[in-house]
Amino acid sequence: MSFEPFIVRKGLAAALPAANVDTDVIMPKQFLKGIDRVGLDRGLFHGLRYDSAGASVSDFVFNDPRWRAPRFLVVGPNFGCGSSREHAVWGLMQAGVSALIGTSFAGIFFDNCARNGLLAICAAPEQVKAILACAADGPISMTIDLQAQTIVTRDVRAHFDIEPSRKQALMSGLDAVGVTLEHCDAIAAFEAQHFAQHPWIKP
Repeated sequence: MSFEPFIVRKGLAAALPAANVDTDVIMPKQFLKGIDRVGLDRGLFHGLRYDSAGASVSDFVFNDPRWRAPRFLVVGPNFGCGSSREHAVWGLMQAGVSALIGTSFAGIFFDNCARNGLLAICAAPEQVKAILACAADGPISMTIDLQAQTIVTRDVRAHFDIEPSRKQALMSGLDAVGVTLEHCDAIAAFEAQHFAQHPWIKP
């Protein structure tokens, strides 16, 4: 699968600093009825965006007109815990979120992000704290440069680390299958050599 390469992106950042936001909160189970990835933005944070009567919760960040459709989300620790549902990542991306910045993420969720083209940045606690302080008074404009591995806002310039293979895949716009297919010729050459040396195992 291919997706839009992530090189440099700019946009508004919203803050959702609560700890241990699980995938059922990000994408509630009632929105998991299909596998076509359509309409999941409607379910994103549904239990936080609407009350039990279906009315919009005005003080939730995604309902605040100032932060509507943020491109980046600054999250609390252990974001995406609880389950392996990939729909959570799909819903975030359908809502326009292209990067998450937090101190830690649940492992499977973190990998699901990379496989779908959503950049999840594990930043130092002091960096996240500085960005959240910057966002306390209102929306902040942010630039994330994956090539340079920097996060820049009006008051913050931070460097972040990322695994080289994950960085290259995001910058190429390729998931694990796409990256593997880039090596088709080398794989075919290996197979030919291997079967020539071990003809008895050829199917």
